[in-house]
Amino acid sequence: MNIKRAKEEIRNTIEAYLLKNEYGEYEIPVMAQRPVFLIGAPGIGKTQIMEQISRECKVGLVSYTITHHTRQSAIGLPFISRKNFDGKEMAVTEYTMSEIVASIYEKIQDSGLREGILFIDEINCVSETLAPAMLQFLQCKTFGSHKIPEGWLIVAAGNPPEYNKSVREFDVVTMDRVKKIQVEPDFDAWREYAYAKGVHPAVISYLNTRPANFYKMESTVDGKNFATPRGWEDLSRLIQVYEKLEKTVDKDVVVQYIQHPQIARDFASYLELFYKYRTDYQIDEVLSGHIDDILVKKAAHASFDEKLSVTGLLLSRLNKVFGNVQEEEEKLASIFDVLKEAKEPLMGAQKEQPLVYLEDVKNRFQSDSLAKKKAGLLSREDIHHDQQVLDTLEKYVMDLKKENVQDGESAFSLLRVWFNAEKEAYDNGFDKAARQLEYAFDFMESAFAGGQELVVFITELNTSSPAVAFLQEYSCERYYRYNKELLFRENTRDILERIRQLG
Repeated sequence: MNIKRAKEEIRNTIEAYLLKNEYGEYEIPVMAQRPVFLIGAPGIGKTQIMEQISRECKVGLVSYTITHHTRQSAIGLPFISRKNFDGKEMAVTEYTMSEIVASIYEKIQDSGLREGILFIDEINCVSETLAPAMLQFLQCKTFGSHKIPEGWLIVAAGNPPEYNKSVREFDVVTMDRVKKIQVEPDFDAWREYAYAKGVHPAVISYLNTRPANFYKMESTVDGKNFATPRGWEDLSRLIQVYEKLEKTVDKDVVVQYIQHPQIARDFASYLELFYKYRTDYQIDEVLSGHIDDILVKKAAHASFDEKLSVTGLLLSRLNKVFGNVQEEEEKLASIFDVLKEAKEPLMGAQKEQPLVYLEDVKNRFQSDSLAKKKAGLLSREDIHHDQQVLDTLEKYVMDLKKENVQDGESAFSLLRVWFNAEKEAYDNGFDKAARQLEYAFDFMESAFAGGQELVVFITELNTSSPAVAFLQEYSCERYYRYNKELLFRENTRDILERIRQLG
């Protein structure tokens, strides 16, 4: 399965394992909760999805790469204790608590989360001395003599032997005690993630034209040449920062991340052209409704790669706009919830109490956000969202102080006015985004009427989560018309393919 489907399956497993019956017992007993064993090529996102899953399921996460550990750190150090057996005192060998198990208890103590995921990476690359302990770990959920706390699930990951010489095969007895998930590289699944994460448009549009270069692993006399999803995402971040620093990303830089010389050289050439197209086609002007007929003709007669690059440039700018609209909407929704909850207490507040109450609301929101951040339940985007809400609440408090408001009813009236002003600004931003989408359709229809570029444009809108969210709120007649035609074409192709197979 692809990484998206694997993530969904792990989430389902967590929900199933943590479901309790009316007696407070786990529906699936702890010893029957098979560890999940993710196996797949390096760089396809196995490690990354664990952070996403822990945040989405609101459970703790403790991660270890087992190849960094010795037998002593994984199992614990031996020591001699004295015990009494049948009236005789005996010396007994015991072990200190495993560093890994101890870190789970520390996570519980720091975060307050009593349920979570213990993620062990590269589990099938352990040293010979540690291998028996790993088999015991998967079979019995223990490190040495210490058990993993109840409510903490085991997810392990490893690479197939063709990618790592250190891989050791698990026996049938062990494999029969795990839930094995085979993960394969899948560009379509990654592209959806890439839009949501704001991966650089040059990377997305390049891979749209050359999907075979998304993941490639080749053996040569000089070693492995490879390109991985991890490499593309990390390269994307570097390109975005280099653009802010006005630095150049050339082949020598690209090959540091895409360690396949031919693909690195090809992408570096494409990136150079991408920047040229961004200047030549005046994308901002197009999205402002100023469409130059000369540029339309230039696009119509361009090479297929150039047409797709222009389409990608339009999509990337639209996705940024849609993302900003979504971000603002989520901020307003959070502020609305705070104000809704504060309305009744504020309306009943006595003299000088409104500011005290609002300060308390702001402080509680901040404390809650910090607790979630400490527990690892917030992504970078979540942290930014909370900071925006906090800044707005802080501004409300400061403005009320300036207005010298003395009662709760007056305070809430002002809050309503300020919130409505922000809502109006959001509505204006939404309308502007809608116009930009319509202008993009104007350009696409003028330059690529009836071409595959419009199919790509619609397909990419359907792939991008910010675009999908926007189109659920905005009724774009041309989007729905073209989307309907696209679905019809796909259904027709499927039917014809089935007929061909039957024949």
